[in-house]
Amino acid sequence: MRSALGEILQWAGPADQVLSRWFREHPRLGGRDRGDVAEAVYDVLRHLRRYRHVAEGGRGAATRRLAILGLAATLGADALRPALADDEADWLERVGAIAPESLPREVRLSVPDWLAEALAIEPDSDALFEALNRAAPLDIRVNPMKAERDAVLAELRAADGAPRAEPTPYSPFGIRLQGRPALNRWQRFTDGSIEVQDEGSQLLALLVAPRRGEMVIDFCAGAGGKTLLLGALMRSTGRLYAFDVSQARLARLKPRLARSGLSNVVPVVIANENDPRVKRLARKAHRVLVDAPCSGVGTLRRNPDLKWRQSPESVSDLCLTQRNILAAAARCVAPGGRLVYATCSVLRVENEDQVEHFLATHPDFELLPAGDILAERAAPPGLAGPYLKLRPDVHGSDGFFAAALQRRLSPAPAQAAQAAVALPEPDAEQAQDEPGPGADLLSEPLDSTDGDLQA
Repeated sequence: MRSALGEILQWAGPADQVLSRWFREHPRLGGRDRGDVAEAVYDVLRHLRRYRHVAEGGRGAATRRLAILGLAATLGADALRPALADDEADWLERVGAIAPESLPREVRLSVPDWLAEALAIEPDSDALFEALNRAAPLDIRVNPMKAERDAVLAELRAADGAPRAEPTPYSPFGIRLQGRPALNRWQRFTDGSIEVQDEGSQLLALLVAPRRGEMVIDFCAGAGGKTLLLGALMRSTGRLYAFDVSQARLARLKPRLARSGLSNVVPVVIANENDPRVKRLARKAHRVLVDAPCSGVGTLRRNPDLKWRQSPESVSDLCLTQRNILAAAARCVAPGGRLVYATCSVLRVENEDQVEHFLATHPDFELLPAGDILAERAAPPGLAGPYLKLRPDVHGSDGFFAAALQRRLSPAPAQAAQAAVALPEPDAEQAQDEPGPGADLLSEPLDSTDGDLQA
């Protein structure tokens, strides 16, 4: 484990990628050993500042001391003692006796100073940090085209050795599992009846609220988790464009798309937010989702290395990227259409501040109450308000933010003729194999363009 941790702490790439490569380089490790190493590594990343603080009182290589703390938290100190030297065992016992409340707040919560300062304005920020430092459960969702949640829940609860499963409290499609089951061996996964997706991500699709026959754009689609749910909510009608600058990310959508049974999704690799194929859709989309590239602070339960790899400077750069992408995506929205801006961050500079700036510079858009939209489609308790704001300590999901914006129906006189055509009334009975509105607007093939925007 020490060598794996040492590589990760070089911060040369995301921890999950570095750890996966390390496992490939050490094929003799068994499945249980891999699980223990991964859990211990992630424990160190979650509590890195506190562990480094208490490790100063020990001897030997710093990485070994960190590894000892992670393994002790994972396996228990008693299980680890036979592998320790006497002075290491004594040091571990002294460390275990340290009262957490005696440590400075940022050390106890293991958070960098800049992040502690940025979230100090949030209510009960200590509880938020504590929740972000705990491992997350596994959320899955049913594919509404293929399965009902109650039926899948019944199967899980009846199966021998299945993980504890509960319905998610807000999304009508979600199931929360404890542990790390091997879903890829389950028939429900291989036939496309379920997908892995955090509940917060599921709620974004409900906030977009697409209807049959519409033209919808998932502007930063990535591997397509939200795209698949949007397509299912559209009952595979209309036209759903999945834009991303990464061909590799969109390639991961292909097998998921094949399992899903959807036929209305068009993946498109774009060069950047100003790609000509984006401009061809100006004022033509009924709904546009911008799940913007962000700091990922809301996902620290799953990606704890992000709090050490991000900085005020990197967040500032991301905010500029978000602002540019949001403005470009807004151009695609037809009069009366909806634009949803979302991040998996809990930082106001990436969330409320971005929406307020957008509204100040785009007077033809107005803010819709997110709580009212979700109340029509999901269990609403705790989700009222102008924005969707999720926290792991309050809602049990990753940290998410979303705002629903609508382009006003009163365009400038010169745009009136275009606006009358831009938002056709969708045909609720449109057949699945019909191309839908805007089908011929993008004439270039899927992988004709590569780009470098981090969407």
